[in-house]
Amino acid sequence: MDPITLGFTALAILVALIAIRIPIGYAMILVGGVGVALLNGPALLLNQLKTLAYGQFSIYDLTVVPMFILMGALASKAGLSTALFRCANAWLGRMRGGTAMAAIAACAGFGAVCGSSLATASTMGRVALPELKRYGYSGALATGTLAAGGVLGILIPPSVVLIIYAIIVEANIVTMFAAALVPGLLAVLLFILTIAIYVWIRPEAGPRGAGIDRAEFRAATLGVIPVVLIFGVVLGGIYGGFYNPTPAASIGVALVWLYGALRGRIRTAELVDSIQETARTAGMIYLILLGAELMKIFMSRAGLPQATAEWIIQSGYAPMTVMVLLLIALVLLGCLMDSLSMILLVIPFFWPVLMDLNGGMYQGTEGAGFGMSTEDLKVWFGILALIVVELGLITPPVGMNVFVISALARDTPMIETFKGVMPFFGAEIVRVVVLLMLPGLSLWLPRLLAG
Repeated sequence: MDPITLGFTALAILVALIAIRIPIGYAMILVGGVGVALLNGPALLLNQLKTLAYGQFSIYDLTVVPMFILMGALASKAGLSTALFRCANAWLGRMRGGTAMAAIAACAGFGAVCGSSLATASTMGRVALPELKRYGYSGALATGTLAAGGVLGILIPPSVVLIIYAIIVEANIVTMFAAALVPGLLAVLLFILTIAIYVWIRPEAGPRGAGIDRAEFRAATLGVIPVVLIFGVVLGGIYGGFYNPTPAASIGVALVWLYGALRGRIRTAELVDSIQETARTAGMIYLILLGAELMKIFMSRAGLPQATAEWIIQSGYAPMTVMVLLLIALVLLGCLMDSLSMILLVIPFFWPVLMDLNGGMYQGTEGAGFGMSTEDLKVWFGILALIVVELGLITPPVGMNVFVISALARDTPMIETFKGVMPFFGAEIVRVVVLLMLPGLSLWLPRLLAG
């Protein structure tokens, strides 16, 4: 079997292993290891394994991952989500559909100190779902809103998946965080607009909330100040150039812990539980990283990324057409695997294609392909890829956010949750189209900070 055929066969086996629920990290290690051994012999495989794990895990930029995971775990226990939702509901709750809009705003705020979509969906689901039910929201709108709101955790900085993408394509993490801010806020705006249209068409689905007195309104607004301060210190320090993401995450962990401790929400037991949760999650991510690196070595030796890039370039498709096709492929893959696995498995194939279409690996000035430098292309494609990866979290048959919310709302059939999430899926498609047509929305803030 020639190397290219072996590479495609290995990919098919990998997809089959994932389909039968073999953990993605183990599947990639198995397929990549066997592939390298078949291509170059077991001696090379053993030589790679001798240093591969240390070389992969000792990357300094990766140290930020467990810190942001710990910050999210502590935030879940510190009551930040409750403060965010209470404030947003005080401002928006009296509108028709306002409590659902408040849930979206709170998801965005919690995502800013969490960085995980599943954690955002799970935490905000526990906080907001009882309120949505209390005000008589339809099951579809209530659960669909929370499942869709959860995806904001992956794009609103900080984002673990965005960090991994930056490491893969050798982009600046701070630049990626800056680029994600405007598209993230655009998502919040489109989601709130989606709810407004939904309740305009079906008024009974999102009744108005009860009014609150001035004292309660003031207390809810003041209660969110610590969250804003934490967000400002962490991301403001990064954007302002005072410290890089790893110290920023450490400061964020300390501030969230202090907030939770002062409120009596984080004691020794909660702290230990958060650290254990962080260890489990980070260990899973690092195992997937190891498997992805082994797969990348195998695919590179098989020549599959190079052959794929050459085939697409020779096909004669316009660069923008290729970009759209790659994004559609990411949406389809999102129906089969989680966001992190997709980024690790697919980006090493897709990025060389886009780089060559833009004028080559060492392009540094305006390229004929997309009319931008390679560094700008990294940022723009990264944001687009992350958005369509988000769609996999609310797309059947996997739709992990839908499963998380359905587990909390057992009285709402899962099919209703999928129905409720479809309008938000449409809003996400609109956002992708806008960002495709207007790359400057992703590139404006990074350029401003660099200038």
